[in-house]
Amino acid sequence: MKLLYLGDLVGRTGRTAVIESLPQLRKDLKLDFVIVNGENAANGFGITPKICDQLYSAGTDVVVLGNHAWDAREIIPHIDGEPRLIRPVNLPAGTPGRGSNVYEVPGGRKILVVQVLGRIFMDPLDDPFAAAVEALKAHTLGGSVNAIFVDMHAEATSEKAAIGHYLDGRGSCVFGTHTHVPTADGQILPGGTAYMSDVGMCGDYDSVIGMDKAEPIRRFTRKMPGGRFAPAGGEATVCGVYLETDDNTGLATFIAPLRVGGRLAPAWPQPGS
Repeated sequence: MKLLYLGDLVGRTGRTAVIESLPQLRKDLKLDFVIVNGENAANGFGITPKICDQLYSAGTDVVVLGNHAWDAREIIPHIDGEPRLIRPVNLPAGTPGRGSNVYEVPGGRKILVVQVLGRIFMDPLDDPFAAAVEALKAHTLGGSVNAIFVDMHAEATSEKAAIGHYLDGRGSCVFGTHTHVPTADGQILPGGTAYMSDVGMCGDYDSVIGMDKAEPIRRFTRKMPGGRFAPAGGEATVCGVYLETDDNTGLATFIAPLRVGGRLAPAWPQPGS
């Protein structure tokens, strides 16, 4: 299976870059399944049903969220009826939406998508390790599903790395998001699970993690709030990770970063290289 995961879309420039480039990415990489993190797509905070529809139309199969899931309130009554939209699985019982779901992939294959939210330097939620295992236990990698995708939306690299090793051999991949900075540690762990601490963001990197520089700098230097954070509006880098898996075992066979456009050095997957 050939999968692409694109990191946090930040504001208009990030989502526009993804919407415009995704049809060609699907064609060039012969992708079977595309997952996008959309929690910052609506002016940097949350996502709306309209933006979700634009992403689906461009070729996104599933949108995952994160700690900003509910910042755009109109998504709350929408999420229960949209199976392609995933929020963190370890939110409190009774929270709208779903934290995991199984999707059909061309060729009669299936993929389980799970998102967990970290706890270090973030809100105190249910244990992400236990929640991930609970979501996985009803499915057999290489049996009932051909791939298992886990997004760890978290601040601390240590927490991301720990859950990657904890789930090694039980999932096809564990990819981190939230920090908006792509890491250089993409690898296949000893048990066959692909791992990357953070896949980065789709947005303007001439910024402070996607936000216009002026307000974050002012707050750091003066320690006083002033204006609102607003997404930077320059050319975006489409940033993510490409993954290939074995349909029989569900384990990873190839992982590589993808970066297109904007300020960051380009990176294009070269399977077999």
